[in-house]
Amino acid sequence: MDRIVFEGLGKRYGKHWALRGVNTRFAQGEIVMVIGPNGSGKTTLLKCLLGLVRSTEGAITVNGNIIGTDPAYRAGVGYMPQYAEFPRELTVDQLLRMMTDIRDARSGSTDDRLIAHLGVDALLDKRISALSGGMRQKVSAVLAFRYRPNILVLDEPTAGLDPVSANKLLDAVMRAKRDGATVLITSHIMEEVQRLGDRVAYLEDGRLRFALPPETITDVTGEKSLAVALPKYLAQLPAHHVEGL
Repeated sequence: MDRIVFEGLGKRYGKHWALRGVNTRFAQGEIVMVIGPNGSGKTTLLKCLLGLVRSTEGAITVNGNIIGTDPAYRAGVGYMPQYAEFPRELTVDQLLRMMTDIRDARSGSTDDRLIAHLGVDALLDKRISALSGGMRQKVSAVLAFRYRPNILVLDEPTAGLDPVSANKLLDAVMRAKRDGATVLITSHIMEEVQRLGDRVAYLEDGRLRFALPPETITDVTGEKSLAVALPKYLAQLPAHHVEGL
């Protein structure tokens, strides 16, 4: 089942098109790694999906409904930005309670496994202002997964995390996939992309060049490593060619 559908999606800032003609579908229980050069449109694509910016043209369908001005669909979306900002005067416990109230979550309905797995239970009495960048990332991860979303949007989720915490977070991603969530992840770490991705969606100059399984890219190029295979695959693609969408 298609959980997210982009149809002719475009976003223009002044005269610059950050996205142009994006057509693709993301299925239930699929992990899609969204990659591309800096300025290729990755963040704009995610912001359009999240409703943080309005597209200039085209449409986005989530769970069978075209999203518009009604933000209700976002109740089923978990978002972990690359740099999370929270009210600095709150403690972590107060922040979690506040978000539960905002989400109107029923008692016992939250998934709190990451609180212990990432060591956030030791941070509950600390103010946000006292947390390091890595600690804030852990709190952000907890909030993204906590309300059992059917769509997860993770922007460079392991940036700033220690290796042990990063692996625990990626294990949580795989659990979410098994539970049927659709997961979109931006990453510059090709090992993560190859390990996690059911498909790799490559953006360049605002256009989606392909959305393919990583093994398709490695098989075509004869390279085992996606980091080595990707530039070879791109070099043989005709200009403006799109495939596997």
